[in-house]
Amino acid sequence: MSVFQKSLNHHLSTFEQVKKLETQVETVAKIMIQSLERGGKILWCGNGGSAADSQHLAAELIGRFTRERRALPAIALTTDSSILTAVANDYQYERIFSRQVEGLCTKLDVLVGISTSGQSPNVIEAIRSAKNIGAQTIAFTGRDGGLAAQIADFSLNVAEKDTARIQEAHIFLGHVLCDLIEAHFAAHD
Repeated sequence: MSVFQKSLNHHLSTFEQVKKLETQVETVAKIMIQSLERGGKILWCGNGGSAADSQHLAAELIGRFTRERRALPAIALTTDSSILTAVANDYQYERIFSRQVEGLCTKLDVLVGISTSGQSPNVIEAIRSAKNIGAQTIAFTGRDGGLAAQIADFSLNVAEKDTARIQEAHIFLGHVLCDLIEAHFAAHD
């Protein structure tokens, strides 16, 4: 079997599991919509590929996904190199997101922490900080969900071990959330 066929088969098998998350995705979309309707915002964080996913999904909400509608407030906590390096230098790397949550997050907001292992200390600290503020917390995780899934209010866990397959599922789930959120606001604006 070719690398292409092997990867495609693994992807399809992962997405068979993802089908089970439909109800949870709809619940998370409702939470995000309620936050946005109350004047809240969606904050995203993650490391590596998950940092890129955070930026991608925040951009879909600020810009547009597939429909014209007003810009929706979303922030990727992964983008300001001055903040990231200052906090890592002055405090510790584990605080790069939680320190931003302390300064930017309110109880009206939703924090989304993306961690393929569910064990990223900086994502876990961000979730804890957001919970302390009273914001809703969502974890996008893989494997067994890790600590991030345990402490977040809601978890979208892709029960897979392969990081690439988890990331593919995470961006799919994020796109579905953007589509649901955008459909709501396009119809109500």
